[in-house]
Amino acid sequence: MSQGSDPQTRPARKVFIKTYGCQMNVYDSQRMGDALGAEGYEATERVEEADLVLLNTCHIREKAAEKIYSELGRIRVLKTEREAAGLGSLRVGITGCVAQAEGAEIIARAPVVDLVIGPQTYHRLPDALRRVDGGERVVDTDYAVDSKFDHLPKSTDRQIRSRGVSAFLTVQEGCDKFCTFCVVPYTRGAEVSRARAAILKEARELAEAGVREVTLLGQNVNAWGPDEGGLASLLHDLAAIPGLARLRYTTSHPLDMDEALIRTHGELRQLMPYLHLPVQSGSDRILKAMNRRHTAADYLAILDRIRAVRPDIALSGDFIVGFPGESDEDFEATLRLVREVSYAAAYTFKYSPRPGTPGATMDGHVPEDVKTERLDRLQALIREQQVAFQESFVGRRCEVLIEKVGRHPGQMIGRSPFLLPVVVPASAGAVGDIVEVSISETRPNSLMAAGAEPPAMPATVSMAASSPPLARKIA
Repeated sequence: MSQGSDPQTRPARKVFIKTYGCQMNVYDSQRMGDALGAEGYEATERVEEADLVLLNTCHIREKAAEKIYSELGRIRVLKTEREAAGLGSLRVGITGCVAQAEGAEIIARAPVVDLVIGPQTYHRLPDALRRVDGGERVVDTDYAVDSKFDHLPKSTDRQIRSRGVSAFLTVQEGCDKFCTFCVVPYTRGAEVSRARAAILKEARELAEAGVREVTLLGQNVNAWGPDEGGLASLLHDLAAIPGLARLRYTTSHPLDMDEALIRTHGELRQLMPYLHLPVQSGSDRILKAMNRRHTAADYLAILDRIRAVRPDIALSGDFIVGFPGESDEDFEATLRLVREVSYAAAYTFKYSPRPGTPGATMDGHVPEDVKTERLDRLQALIREQQVAFQESFVGRRCEVLIEKVGRHPGQMIGRSPFLLPVVVPASAGAVGDIVEVSISETRPNSLMAAGAEPPAMPATVSMAASSPPLARKIA
């Protein structure tokens, strides 16, 4: 750590956190940063100046662990150079799902690593670092009996504001579905829901610090609160918090899209018309092999009920091609489902066997070149749908939450209710404002609002009030 005996005069220690994977890991990294901030650490985006490096890992894709070991090789060189220059030691930690899956093996394979912390125990990180300072190499991958959220320090207003006007909020962790391709039940554990009171308290704190949009996170988020009224009731409570203008949730399982939650999409204007609902395959035979416990027809029926209450809803999904035993006809069934749904976006992957999952030991693994060809065809179809979806906004008016200053003078960047980035003129409003603009054109991954061309002199705008109207029209 940094040199110097007087804590009042020595430079603050710096932590570099690299995040892999899902939004849950982004949230976890933020909360680890909060916990370390209470211990005197400052965040840095330059690994070269860090006293502590944390790699917050994901284990969903193939060779995830090997990528981490490759990264550790580069960090080992940095650590050696730092110590040779007399700049003090560099602490290195592995957190997240690879840490949970690999545990002590990481310590054995990579001497550069000082600590390994699983996703259920990162609230113990400060204590683990004190043990490391005492000369111990720490592995803590237990499933904590006590809630980590109860032991994490409250995020400060400054920390919240530094992350912007949109925030993640974890409400549920773990999964009980045991899809045969997935490691989540083994790395994140069984489904656990945070208490309603704790969620609402954190949401109020976010809103009071200026957050306008909250995305609820969970490995199976719509399974939240079976004993507390379910996710629909939580969304209604969150919608009553002053200042929170937008709500989203991800990721969901079709089996937990109950009627109350479906109705909520038509009842709450704060609940954005964008739903991520993975299906994985359009083939009933493959869905059964995946242990998804629904058919393609079941999935489509759910979407019909959602569209009945929210006709403008945009849909995204997850797809795995090349699952063991997938035939040409199975893949064609997936393409038929995609054509029928018409997705605004989708995450697509080639199947990769995860050690310890049933899929890894199944017969009929698909050759890599076949998986590649199928993935290319699926991605081409979904890209067509994405382009059509974006082009449908040209000439329409759209509400935009302004999130940050654009890269060019006179521009601001916001997000539509449908999660599309939108470039708006600086005269439209300030960060945190929700404004209505006309969409004039599309770009490959964003929309352009009318008048978004950089003006000669950027307009001066005032800060929004603490609770502005849901939308403010502009000329």
